Amino acid sequence: MLPGSGIPEPEDLDEEEEVAEEDLWFLPGPDPDEDVPPGAAPEPRPQSGTLFDPAPWRAAEAALARELAEVAGLFGALDQRLRLAPDGWRQRLALREVSDLSWWTGDRLGQERIALWVTLRIGSTQDTERALARAGWAMRRLASGPAPRPTPGGELASFLDRSPGSMDQGQPDTAIEDPLADLAEVWICGQALHPITAAARLFHAWRALGPAGAVDLEAAVLAARHAASMVRGAGQGALFLPLAQTGADALRGQGAPEAKFAAWLRGAERATLAALLHLDRVAAWRSRAQDSVADLSGRTPPALIALFEAWPQVSAPMAEAETGVSRPAVQRNLDLLVQRGLIREITGQGRYRIWAARV
Repeated sequence: MLPGSGIPEPEDLDEEEEVAEEDLWFLPGPDPDEDVPPGAAPEPRPQSGTLFDPAPWRAAEAALARELAEVAGLFGALDQRLRLAPDGWRQRLALREVSDLSWWTGDRLGQERIALWVTLRIGSTQDTERALARAGWAMRRLASGPAPRPTPGGELASFLDRSPGSMDQGQPDTAIEDPLADLAEVWICGQALHPITAAARLFHAWRALGPAGAVDLEAAVLAARHAASMVRGAGQGALFLPLAQTGADALRGQGAPEAKFAAWLRGAERATLAALLHLDRVAAWRSRAQDSVADLSGRTPPALIALFEAWPQVSAPMAEAETGVSRPAVQRNLDLLVQRGLIREITGQGRYRIWAARV
C-alpha cells in the first residue's frame, strides 16, 4: 500500500481482485481518438458553424420585432418622400451621412470639404488625401448606382472597389485567405433575415473579416445600401438606410447579436427620423425660395436654388462649375439670395467663402 494514500500497490492486489473505478481517480481518462473498440467508427467531431451563424440573429429579430417594424416604417416614409423629390435630395442626404460617418471613423471631414472634393477635386492635402478618397467612394455608393450583391468575384468586389485575391497579399498563412468569399458566405446564409437584420449582420461581419484598415466605412456603406432593399422597387427612392445622422450609436453595438441589433435599430430609427425632418425643412425652404425669386428673370436664380437643395454648403467655384454660369453672375446672384434671406455666408472671410441655405 502506498503510504498515506489508501491506494494499494499492484503487488498488494490479488490477481482476481478488482478495484472500483472511483478508486482510480489518479489515472488519465480515455482518449476519444485511441480508446475506440475494434471495428467501431470514431464519433464524429463537432462541425464548426457557418461564419456568423444566422440563428442568433433570427432570434434577435424575433425579440425586437416591434423595434424593427418601427424602423422599417420610417424608412418606408423616407423612400416615399424621395420618390417624389428632386434627385439632388438623395445627394444631400448622402453628403450628410458620409460626413457624419467620417467623424465615426476618425477622418473628421466637414460637408464643405467633401463637396469640394467630389465636385471639383480640390481641397485635398497630404494628410487628408486618403480620407477624401474614401469619402468620395462613399458618396458615389450612397447617392447612386446599383446595390451590392453577394458575388465575391464580381459585383461585391466592384462595389467595394477591391480586387478578388489581392486582399490577402502580405498576410500570414493563418490569415483569412479570401475575405470577399467569406463575406459572400455570410451574406448568402442569412438571406432569410429581414434586410435590416441582414444589414446589421453584414456590418459586423465585414468589420471582423475585412483586411486591417479602412473597412469601417465600407462596412457601414455596404450595410446601409443592403438595408434599402426592403422597399418595393428598390433604387427608385431612398438608396440607403441612414445610420449616422444623429451620431454613431447604431455602429457601436457590442456583445451578443441581440445587443448589437438593438443598438443598430435605435441608431437607425433616430437617423432616419432626422433625415425625414431635414427633408421637411428643405422642402419648406424650396417653397419659400421659389416664391422669393419669382420676380427675377434669367436661369441663374432657379439653378442656384436647385444647387442649394442638392448641397448643404456651396462655394462660388462650385456654383460656377455646377450651374455653368460665369463667376460674376454667380457672385451677383449669391449676394442677391443673401439679401433676400435665403442663404447665408458661413465662413466670415473675404476669400474662399462658403454659403449655406437657411433651412
